[in-house]
Amino acid sequence: MPDSLPRRRLLGAAAVTTLAGLAAPLARAAEGWQTATLPLARQYELKSAITGQHYRIFVAVPSGPAPATGHPVLYALDGNATFPTLALMGRTAGVRSSVTGQTPPVIVGIGYAGDQPWNSARGRDYTPPTGAAGPATEGGADLFLDFIDKELKPLVATLAPLNPARQALYGHSYGGLCTLHALFTRPAMFQTYLAASPSIWYGERAVLTGMDGFAKRLAALPSKPSLMLAVGELEQPVANGAVLEGRQAIAARRRMVDEARELASRLQAEQTLARVRFHLLAHENHGSAMFPAMARGLEFFLA
Repeated sequence: MPDSLPRRRLLGAAAVTTLAGLAAPLARAAEGWQTATLPLARQYELKSAITGQHYRIFVAVPSGPAPATGHPVLYALDGNATFPTLALMGRTAGVRSSVTGQTPPVIVGIGYAGDQPWNSARGRDYTPPTGAAGPATEGGADLFLDFIDKELKPLVATLAPLNPARQALYGHSYGGLCTLHALFTRPAMFQTYLAASPSIWYGERAVLTGMDGFAKRLAALPSKPSLMLAVGELEQPVANGAVLEGRQAIAARRRMVDEARELASRLQAEQTLARVRFHLLAHENHGSAMFPAMARGLEFFLA
């Protein structure tokens, strides 16, 4: 039987009274909210004299004393997006170091001013020269790597003792492309290179021209670097008899999976690197592959 009008009015009045009673406590609670912070992390605004670009640098240093040889350090591109996850992974490695034997690393995120995960300046900083005239918004990877080597690394070294023999570079997409360019042209810059979903297709596969003279550059080193390549299995659509269109057709032409797998196979066969590992990340697309690739990369680096 439906409520009587007096009963509905009574319930309505009770609800209004209850909400009125909650308004003040809720308002006070809202005033208590604060911007969340990431423990053991700091950031620094830096303008590079080499690239002319403003960067936001994120750093997480493990708690506790440094190893006698110094902390291993991992530099991550697209730091606004990658640093929070990698910093937490680094802390987890520290908590579990007595079980795993892994030395917790310093994590350095190389980002840009602002709060967006990705910045358009990455298109210039992360892409290698192609040998052809192009826009000023592309092809600046060599200057960017100079910035890391000559400006950023000395700055980070003032924060904690670092192990010069255990340094890694992580990048995803264009960042993975830049990571490969650094490996081929400056193999002494890091000891471990972590390339996730690298855009090898860029500039008609211009990054692979860096392999000219690569073996000679490696031969001059006292020890060989290592490389991890990872790519999501869904990054290269399969037609299965259908006609691919739009973004699917573009992704198929870029051959993200095949290019990464073929490069890994080539380097494994040549045996010029200390280690080469390839991960095909099941059920991951270009965007989602970034996160498992970070986990695989950190494990590979700290092994």
